[in-house]
Amino acid sequence: MIASTLPDLVGRYRECAVLDELLVAVRAGESRVRVFRGEAGIGKSVLLEYAVARATHLTVTRAQGVEADMELPYASLHQLCAPFLNQVDALPGPQRDALRVAFGMAAGDPPDRFLVGLAVLTLLTRASENRPVLVVVDDAQWLDQVSLQTLEFVARRLLAEAVAMVFAVRDPEGGDALTDLPETRIGGLDAASAAQLLEATVSGRLDRQVRDRFVAEMHGNPLALLEFSRGRTAAELAYGLDSSASAHAQGTVSSRLERDFAERLGSLPQSTRTLLLIAAAEPVGDAGLLMRAAASLDITADVTPARTAGLIDFRGFLRFRHPLVRSAVYHQAGVEERRKVHRALAAATDPELDPDRRAWHAAQAASGPDEDVAAGLERAADRARQRGGIAAEAVLLERAAQVTPDAWLRGRRAVAAAEAHFSAASPDRATEQATLAELCPLDCLDLARLARLRARILFARSRSDEAAPLLLEAAAQFTAAGSPLARETYLEAISATIFAGRVHGPTGARAAAAAARASGAPPSGSKAADLLLDGVAAILTEGYEAGLTALRGALDLLAQEELRTREATMRWLLLVPVALEAFIHYAWDLHAWDTLATRAVRLARDIGALGALPPALIYAGGVHIHYGDFAEAARMIDEADAIAAATGHAPHKYASLVLAAWRGDAEAASHIVDSARASAVQRGEVSLLGAMGYIQGVLFNGLARYDEALVASRSAIDHDGFNFTGLALVEHIEAATRCGRLDQARTSLARLLDLTRATDSGWAAGAAARSRALLAEGDEADGLYSTAIEEFGRGGVAVEVARTHLLYGEWLRRNRRRALARDHLRVAHDMFDGMRADAFAERARRELTATGEHVRTRVAPSAGALTPQESQIASLAADGMTNARIGAELFISPHTVEWHLRKVYTKLGINSRRALPDALAGAPGADGRERRGGGPRRDRPKGSPRPAGTSGPR
Repeated sequence: MIASTLPDLVGRYRECAVLDELLVAVRAGESRVRVFRGEAGIGKSVLLEYAVARATHLTVTRAQGVEADMELPYASLHQLCAPFLNQVDALPGPQRDALRVAFGMAAGDPPDRFLVGLAVLTLLTRASENRPVLVVVDDAQWLDQVSLQTLEFVARRLLAEAVAMVFAVRDPEGGDALTDLPETRIGGLDAASAAQLLEATVSGRLDRQVRDRFVAEMHGNPLALLEFSRGRTAAELAYGLDSSASAHAQGTVSSRLERDFAERLGSLPQSTRTLLLIAAAEPVGDAGLLMRAAASLDITADVTPARTAGLIDFRGFLRFRHPLVRSAVYHQAGVEERRKVHRALAAATDPELDPDRRAWHAAQAASGPDEDVAAGLERAADRARQRGGIAAEAVLLERAAQVTPDAWLRGRRAVAAAEAHFSAASPDRATEQATLAELCPLDCLDLARLARLRARILFARSRSDEAAPLLLEAAAQFTAAGSPLARETYLEAISATIFAGRVHGPTGARAAAAAARASGAPPSGSKAADLLLDGVAAILTEGYEAGLTALRGALDLLAQEELRTREATMRWLLLVPVALEAFIHYAWDLHAWDTLATRAVRLARDIGALGALPPALIYAGGVHIHYGDFAEAARMIDEADAIAAATGHAPHKYASLVLAAWRGDAEAASHIVDSARASAVQRGEVSLLGAMGYIQGVLFNGLARYDEALVASRSAIDHDGFNFTGLALVEHIEAATRCGRLDQARTSLARLLDLTRATDSGWAAGAAARSRALLAEGDEADGLYSTAIEEFGRGGVAVEVARTHLLYGEWLRRNRRRALARDHLRVAHDMFDGMRADAFAERARRELTATGEHVRTRVAPSAGALTPQESQIASLAADGMTNARIGAELFISPHTVEWHLRKVYTKLGINSRRALPDALAGAPGADGRERRGGGPRRDRPKGSPRPAGTSGPR
C-alpha cells in the first residue's frame, strides 16, 4: 500500500483498499460500483484522484457536478460519454436514436431516459472490450437530474462488464442521490492521522497542545486542516489559534471553509475576482467563452494572484481547487455584479450552438420582468422536453414564469411548469407552481389543466377517492372549453375511483361514469379511447351487458391501432390498464387479456419505456398464471421486479401474490399480503384490499383450509370494488359448499350467474357451470362438471381446467365412483404437479390415495436448475437471437447475456448455442421441473392455440 506516502491520503487505508479491490476486479473483467459519501472537504475528491492515478491500462472517463441553478438535460452525461461518441452509430437502432436526440445530435421524439441509459450501458460495454473502463463522477449530487438518474440506472444494470463506476456524493446535500448502491461513508480522520497531516503541512515544530486543539476544532476534516494551516507557521498557529477559532467556530466545517476562501478573495485584485466570478457562473469550463466574456468586461485574464492564494489550478483551463471555492466566489459577489457577469456570458454564448445556456444566462442577468428573456427560456424548455429532459424543462419554465411581465402569460407558463415538475416526479415543486398560477388570470382551459394537475398530485400521494371529484371537475371544464382532453380526463377519473376501490356513492366509479355519459364531451381524437370510455361507463351505469359491445369494439382498435409516434404509444400504454381490468373482470376474456398484455410488453420494449414495462410484464405474467405456465409467469415477474429496482420504482406485489397463492406457498403469500395490505391502507388503495380477499381465497382453498377461504373471499365480495368480485364469488362458492354454508353458496351463485350471463366466454361459462355443479346432485352435477371442463378448455384457462378435474374427481369419489374419480384426479394431479401448483397437487394426491392409487413422490429440484433470467436468455438464444438483440430485449448488456449463457451451458452440460433447443427440452427450470416441448414460450401470435390441458375422461 503506497497510500501512506501521499500526504493527502494519510489515514485512508480502508478507503484505498476498497478502490484497489475495485480496480483489480475491473481488470479481471468484473463490474464494480462504489459510492463515497461524506461532508465537504472530507477527502472524497482525493480518493477519486487516487483511483484515477492507479487506473493504469484502463480507459478513464469523468464527469463533475457543478452547483448551479440551471439543469441542462444530459449535460453531465454528454460530458462523460464524450470519449466514446465515435461509437454511437454502432449502437442498436433505438438506442442510437435515443442517445443522439438526448445529446442534441439529432431531432426526434423525446427519448425514454431508461433507453438512453441502456445506450450508455452498451456504449461503455463496447469500450470495455478494448480496455476496462473506469467511470469517475465527482459531486454527483450536483449533476443535472436526468444524467444522475441515467447513471444510477446504468450502475444498477452492471453485472458482467469490465466497467467500474465510482461516485463521490456530498452529505447532506446528496442524501437522496444514488441510494441502495454499494457505498463507503467517509468520516473525519482519527486524531493521530489528523495530527500527522497537520504537522506535514506546517513549517516548524508545532506545539502538541496547539496541534490537538486545532485537530479537534476541524473535526478531522482534511481540507479544513490543510486550508486553515496553509502558509501559517507553527508560531502563527500557536499565537493566533484563539482568534482563528473565534472567527471560524460558528457553523459547519464546510461553511467555515467557504468563509475562509471568501476571505482570501478579498485580497485579490478586482479584475481577478471578476474573472473568477465569470468562471464560477459558467460551469462548462470553456476557455474561449471565458475569454470572450472577460474581454467584453475589459478584464485582463490574469489568474496568477488566484493561483498564488491557493484558490485555483491552471492546467490549460481554469479549475477551482474545490467546489467550495466556486461557491464562495459566486456567493460573496453582489447581486448586480453577478448580473453583469451573466449578461456578459449571455452575449458571449453562441446563440446557434448553445441557445439554452444563452437563454439561462440572460435570465440570470435580468433585473426584472422581461418578455424576451421569458420567451427565450420557454423555447429552451421546449428543446429540453424534446431531448427528454423533463426536469430541465420544469426548471426553465419556472424561471420563465418568474420573469414574465404579462400576468396572463405568467399564469400559463406557471401551469406548464407545474405540469413539468409533476412529470419529473417533483410534486412539491409542482404544487408551488400551481399555487403561483392560481394568483394569475387564467382562461377556462388553463383552469382545467390546473384542476387536473391538483387531482393528479393528490392521487399520486394517496389512492383515496378524494382525487376523483377534482378530476371530474377538470373534465367538465375541458368539456366546456371544447377540449379533446375531456374524455381522457373522464376516463382518468373513473380509473382513480377504481383504484380507490369504490363503485357506489357520490365519489364512486358509478357516479364518475354517469357524469362522463351525461357530459357531451367532444371526441378525444382516439376512437379506441372513446369506445373504451363508452364501454366502461355503460358497464358501471347500466350493467355489464350494455357495455360489452363497446368494449369489444375497443378491443379490436386497441389491438390494431397504428401508433406512429412515441407520444401516441405512451398514451396507449397509459390507457390499456383500464381496458385490461374491464376485459378480465367483466368480459372474462383471457384472449383479450393475452392480446393487450402481449402488445403492451412489445410496445414498451420497442420504445424503451422502462417505466411502463414492469406493469405490462405483470399483466402478461397474470395471463401465464391462468395458462398454467407458472415458470413463464415467474420469469416475467422477476424481470418486472429487476427493472423496477433498476429504475427506482416500487415492485408490483400483486402478481407475486397471485403466483404464491396458486402455488400454495402460504408463508410467502403471508409476507406479501401483510406488506400489500399495509401499503393499501397507507396509500388509500382500497381496491388492493378486495384483491387480497380473492387471492387468499385461492390460497386457502388450495390448502383445503375452507373456513379461512370462506372469510377471505367474503371480504372481497363485500368490498364495493370494480374488480375481483366475480373471481371472489367463484372462491366463495367452493369454500361455502365445503363448509356446509349452502345458503351462502346459493346467494353467491345467483350473483355469479348475473355477472357471467351476457358474455360468450369459455372462462365465464366454465366458472358458472362448475359453481352450479358444486350445488347440484346426480346426473345434473355430472353434466355440469363435464361442461365446465369443456368451457374452461375453450377459454384456455388451464388452471381452472385442472381445478375442475380435481373437484369432479372429489365429487365422484364421494359418490363411490372410484374408477372414474381416479381418472380425473390423476389428470388434475399431473396438471397441477406440472405447473407446480403444490397445494392443489397435494389435494389431488390425497384424494388419489383415498381411491387406493399410489402417487409417486416428486423428485427434489435439481441443484443445476436454471434461474428465471437464465431460462429466458437461453430460450431467446435457442430462438436464434444474437447477444446484442437479447440484451436490447431484456435491457442488459451483451456481456451480461454471454455471462448468463456460460452458466447455462455449464448447467445443461453443453458447449454451444446449437445444442440449446434440445437441451432446453429436458432441462429443469427455476422451479426444478422439466420443460416439456422446449423452452419457454415467447410472445404468441394472435389467435394461435394454447394447450388447455382438456384431455381426460368424460
